[in-house]
Amino acid sequence: MAELVRVAVDAMGGDNAPFVTVKGAVDAVKESQNLKVFLVGKKDVVEKELSAYEYEKDKIEVVDATEIIEMAEPPVMAIRKKKDSSIVKAMYMVNHGEADAYVSAGSTGATLVGGQVIVGRLKGVDRAPLAPLIPTEKGNSLLIDCGANVDARSNHLVQFAKMGTVYMENVMGIKNPTVAIVNIGAEEEKGNALVKETFPLLKNCPDINFIGSIEARDIPAGFADIIVCEAFTGNVILKMYEGVAKSMMHVIKKGLMSNIKTKIGALLIKDDLKKSLADYSMDKYGGAPMLGLKGLVVKTHGSANDIEVKNSILQCVTFTEQKISEKISAKLSDET
Repeated sequence: MAELVRVAVDAMGGDNAPFVTVKGAVDAVKESQNLKVFLVGKKDVVEKELSAYEYEKDKIEVVDATEIIEMAEPPVMAIRKKKDSSIVKAMYMVNHGEADAYVSAGSTGATLVGGQVIVGRLKGVDRAPLAPLIPTEKGNSLLIDCGANVDARSNHLVQFAKMGTVYMENVMGIKNPTVAIVNIGAEEEKGNALVKETFPLLKNCPDINFIGSIEARDIPAGFADIIVCEAFTGNVILKMYEGVAKSMMHVIKKGLMSNIKTKIGALLIKDDLKKSLADYSMDKYGGAPMLGLKGLVVKTHGSANDIEVKNSILQCVTFTEQKISEKISAKLSDET
């Protein structure tokens, strides 16, 4: 049997904690034999929630943390002051080698700060980006960065492309994944100062498969496996992506329920429609890994459900077993 992958989960983080974090953890250990989960949070609350489930008792352990970092708290101050919070204690477990990975639906700011300060960057990594998988017509693409570095420089974007290449090759099994930079046009001379400076660097980078610029409208079609940008642009793309998906669901539902004819049609296509929409759901991909750290940090949506939490935890198993951090370190070693 392979060595257990140990994942520290912020049990108190997110809009629906601890119900979704506990249920996601239970479902994850039932699905993977090579997994142990530490649920970090208020022990009495977590254990009460956990008592509702049947699972292998040695696969889940509760770690007491008396404090919670709220979403609106200034992240740097919260990390410094709330040493007994679920976020800080879970991250220190990764730092101390007691866990291989960290998962949270809690404060994004605290997770980003903690990832940099507590877990720490790999040697040679200048910035650690958030990199979620987003659904496309061809499967999925990696959007990097979507929230960690709003003022990135050109050399950071080149590193993002290299880290994303390692991730897509080893976690998603895509050989020689294509890389594109977000731009307002396909022509090389277009773009802002950052894009214009980064484009030739990516073009002349021998260890990535750079295919040029990509416009936002072409991202859902799956024109590139890895979408590179600074975090301001990436976060706008991600939120727009989610908003359009939600609006389209409302429009489809409204259309199908508009009259007797459409209701009959909806009944006939219901199962096929559910399958198609499930393939396009972001829940199935888990959270956004923060690449380039000494241990894995995964941030899920604040509104994450138990399926997203489960998949975020399972994502950690693949990431750890494939030794992604070590491979990223090797990929960037020529820069140091």
